[in-house]
Amino acid sequence: MTNEIEAILRLSSFVGVLAVMLVWELAAPRRKLSRQRLGRWMANLGLVFLNTFLLRISLGAFAVTSAIYANNAGLGLFNWLQLPALVVLILSVVVLDVAIYWQHRLFHIVPLFWRLHRLHHADVDFDTTTGVRFHPVEIFLSMLIKAALVMALGAPVMAVVVFEILLSATSLFNHGNVKIPLPVERWLRMLLVTPDMHRIHHSVIRQETDSNFGFSVPWWDFLFASYCAEPQAGQDEMEIGLPILRDKIENRFDKLLTQPFRRPD
Repeated sequence: MTNEIEAILRLSSFVGVLAVMLVWELAAPRRKLSRQRLGRWMANLGLVFLNTFLLRISLGAFAVTSAIYANNAGLGLFNWLQLPALVVLILSVVVLDVAIYWQHRLFHIVPLFWRLHRLHHADVDFDTTTGVRFHPVEIFLSMLIKAALVMALGAPVMAVVVFEILLSATSLFNHGNVKIPLPVERWLRMLLVTPDMHRIHHSVIRQETDSNFGFSVPWWDFLFASYCAEPQAGQDEMEIGLPILRDKIENRFDKLLTQPFRRPD
């Protein structure tokens, strides 16, 4: 698979899921937003376009390139083990997913990483565009970590592409401000991280912020004791964002990009 095909697959899936989520949010919102959509949408979507551009002109499709290199050179665990291709693909996606879970926890624990990651949590509302609100430096670090793991595993190219598409799609879904019938939501969150589950992670209460780290499946939160079923204030009344930045509206690009390097007023 060439980098061009990988880019087309990722872009088409991203645009498709984003369009579905935006329409769903307008048709059946879960909560009333506290700010106007336009400014937030422009800021959040602007960040993902900037991040994509910066990655493509610097590292490119680094995770995919790392998988190609590892497989051509016979590097990594799965190139040394004689396992069926389908088993290797599934195991690679699972290991990459649990690694992203632990990376997410690490970005909450290490103060330097938290300064980068808090841009994501500083959004005062919670909708599908919040799922792409990340600082470029965090995106670069995440890509380097991912590429290193891909090479250590010897993960196949297809597994990396599947994982990247899955990660993007589930991030857009679990940040969605969408109403899902409660019985369906309770059943669904046994298989997928739902918006009601992940919204708790964006609570102003730090104990709740440090829970529900998973992006795609909830199993890692169940397994590693970071699962929180409901927010203290309830889904309708819980406050979103960070207490130190809750009253600040920063949708200008210069403010967003310099936020990790400034002390909150």
